[in-house]
Amino acid sequence: MPNTPFDLASETAYQQWRERKLAAAPTRLEDLVVEISDPRQLTASEQAAILERCQRANMAIYVGKTGTDPDKAIPTQLGAAFGLHRLDHNRGADEDAITSLTVQTDAQHRDYIPYSNRPIAWHTDGYYNAPEQRIDSLLLHCVHPAEQGGANDLLDHEIAYILLRDQSAEYIRALMHPECMTIPASYVDGRQVRPDRSGPVFSVRPEGQLHLRYTNRARNIHWRDDPLTNEAVAVLKDLLRPETPWHLNGRLESGWGLISNNVLHTRTGFTDGKVPRLLYRARYYDRIQGT
Repeated sequence: MPNTPFDLASETAYQQWRERKLAAAPTRLEDLVVEISDPRQLTASEQAAILERCQRANMAIYVGKTGTDPDKAIPTQLGAAFGLHRLDHNRGADEDAITSLTVQTDAQHRDYIPYSNRPIAWHTDGYYNAPEQRIDSLLLHCVHPAEQGGANDLLDHEIAYILLRDQSAEYIRALMHPECMTIPASYVDGRQVRPDRSGPVFSVRPEGQLHLRYTNRARNIHWRDDPLTNEAVAVLKDLLRPETPWHLNGRLESGWGLISNNVLHTRTGFTDGKVPRLLYRARYYDRIQGT
């Protein structure tokens, strides 16, 4: 898309956007936090405060008063307040398309890290989805945290773009190639449940916003085999190490949640107590309205 910050030929547009972005970008987790009462019924001021943070950082953390209430209307009604309606019915999700992130050992879940207590490296959600099922936003709601661990690192994908483009616009060009990153087909009991998925890392939505599709996994991933792509991926992996002012870290507690335009995030390993860790995850084909 010409004359936008993400058009590699529009250096002026990029520099102007870059200056505004870095001036507004939060450098403390507290800058993302909005205290609210009931996520199912946001007041006008609560909604405006969450939106303001999403406009600045593509994410916000709400601290609600619902505690350990397991009502799934909490994430769905909060999401709907920001124009999020088209849920991704991924294979691990419940029948209502909301995923219960807790340790699960049944055959459907046991081979997938999100349903274990193991750490998860940097990624955006749905990187293995088909292009027409692009995950534009992600909502996490904590019903009960782990006894120990389960924290997240967070990084706005627009900041990652800036850090990479400032080193070389050619890295961005390589990571925008339509065959840059391929996730191999998935099989269950010898039956293919998902074909190979190839696509770019960075792309621009039709409305002009930046989208990132990424996983830091070392296995079961194929990168386009050319020197520039290999170099770009190595530099991207290096800049994801939490050493900049824009890398944020925290843990969701009961009644807290994260709403985001599918930003980069991790999860540390965790240990459950008497009550297992439970988070609800909602993935959407919509972007947060107003961002």
